[in-house]
Amino acid sequence: MDYLLKSMQMFWRPAVLLAGSVVSGLILHYVLYAVLKKFSRKTENVLDDAMIKYSRRPARFIVPLLAVNFVMPVLGLEPSLGAALGRVVSVCWILSFAWLVMQVPDVLKVFIAAKYNINDKDNLEARKIFTQFQVFNRIVVFIVSVLSLGIILMTFDKVRHLGASILASAGIIGLAAGFAGQKIIANLFAGVQLAITQPIRLDDVVIVENEWGWIEDITLTYVVVKIWDLRRMVLPISYFIEKPFQNWTRKTSDILGTVFIYLDYTVPVQAVRDELRRILEGSRLWNGKAWGLQVTNADARSVELRALMSTNDSPSAWDLRCDVREKLIGFLQKNYPDSLPRQRIEMGKR
Repeated sequence: MDYLLKSMQMFWRPAVLLAGSVVSGLILHYVLYAVLKKFSRKTENVLDDAMIKYSRRPARFIVPLLAVNFVMPVLGLEPSLGAALGRVVSVCWILSFAWLVMQVPDVLKVFIAAKYNINDKDNLEARKIFTQFQVFNRIVVFIVSVLSLGIILMTFDKVRHLGASILASAGIIGLAAGFAGQKIIANLFAGVQLAITQPIRLDDVVIVENEWGWIEDITLTYVVVKIWDLRRMVLPISYFIEKPFQNWTRKTSDILGTVFIYLDYTVPVQAVRDELRRILEGSRLWNGKAWGLQVTNADARSVELRALMSTNDSPSAWDLRCDVREKLIGFLQKNYPDSLPRQRIEMGKR
């Protein structure tokens, strides 16, 4: 009985001290961030608000860990228990700081979003910045995760060599020498190259594998293309480095749309041209920069008219093309029905 009471007393004091330090740390964390939030409301800078928002959760572990480190020397634990507790605290420190570092890109994203609006019509610069940020964000998360895993394993004697191997392979030279032939690492390097050279950006309009769509997401290893009918095409990121594809918004978001109509040789081209101009001037989708109607081909049965029009972006181009096609057909049906395609048959005399 005396041994049991003595054992309880031996663990009771450290347990109370540890619990008290954790509670004190949580209270300090709450007070500290309440004060910081109050001061941040007095400024118009979005950066301090973002720093408080994204550091709050990792700091909820870091501040109590500081308190635990402060009381550990006076716990009076046996060496084996003290070593085990120290290892647990060390692992918690590594994970907490890794989590904090991973929040840095989110803080920068808020700052970038305040400066560049990707929802603007002319959003070329914004898409360029966001594409670079998204790729490098994933690289930071990957590197921090690998380093954290290696450092954690280094704290355990039996697997220290494994942790050292992971840290060694995390270096650029180690990666290039050991895994350059692996597809996953090849795609990783392709992602870095894509972020720098930017053959594609977020929200670019592209034609890949004979499909028309938008770049919806860019990760370290693959790209998601949102097809016009809402399907998603997932391609390895190396595809956009190694294979040809069409990028309709490489230099600007402006798009030239075309409509082809096939009509009889009797069609009055100037009347159709005038009607196209009237349709465009009455449409909010046309940006007023370019338009035209030309006879681009003629065969034995019909002539080909190409209507050209400019818009600010690809969705507007699609809607305007459909609208122009519908209204031109209606105009011809009403005013020049004889100009619609028809097949002539010449009957010989007997």
